[in-house]
This record gives sequence, structure tokens and C-alpha cells, in this order.
Amino acid sequence: MKETQEFLKSAGVYYLATVDGDTPRVRPFGTAEIFEDKLYIQTGKSKDVYKQIEKNPNVEICAFKDGKWIRVSGKLIPDDRVEAKKDMLDKNPTLRGMYNENDDNTIVLYFEHAKVTISSFTEAPKVIEF
Repeated sequence: MKETQEFLKSAGVYYLATVDGDTPRVRPFGTAEIFEDKLYIQTGKSKDVYKQIEKNPNVEICAFKDGKWIRVSGKLIPDDRVEAKKDMLDKNPTLRGMYNENDDNTIVLYFEHAKVTISSFTEAPKVIEF
């Protein structure tokens, strides 16, 4: 899990894919933190991405860095606890201009049953599950 988080953070931007009805939707994200031995991301409840995750929590993220790419697929589980939101915002202070752990909009989500594949054109894929 730590390797996954480090890859995502060092890439700077990853792309989160959701489904809107029968249409795929992809957008850039940047949060990837470990809290209580789970990999978390963050968004706002008012955003379309969260509404799509509520309807279908199966997502995939992808990032590319230094000739390698990572794909993380799994189910995102919302965690509305203040402690989890505070941890995310403390680790990503630039988000505090838009979010607060005590507001009704901030939501953090963790991966359940994640399958991670790290690939390149020169090495065999590495698979991690958590």
C-alpha cells in the first residue's frame, strides 16, 4: 500500500475513472494518503464525481511517471469521520481553502479490495492487492 501511495504522490496527478450511467468519466486528482492502514482519497460531496461514486463505488485510478504507470482498481468506501477528514486535510493543507473537516461537503473515501498493477514496457507487471 505504501508503494502505491508513494507512486501516486510522486506522480503528482492521477486520473480517477468513474461511470455516469453508461458513460465513463475521468478527471485529475492529487490526494492519496494512508490513514488507519487504508489508502484514502478526498473530494467534495457536492461534486458530480462523488455522486457517481455513490451510485457505483467501483473505480479505477491511473498515473504515469518515469516510464511506468500504475492502475488502482477497487471499491471506494466513504468515511465521514472528522478524524479521517482532518488527517487528509492536515496532510494536504492547500485543500483547506476549499474544505474543512467540520463542513458538510468534505468527504474522504478509502479503497476496499484494491488491485494495483504497476507496469512498464521493460519489466513484467507488478501486482499488489490490499
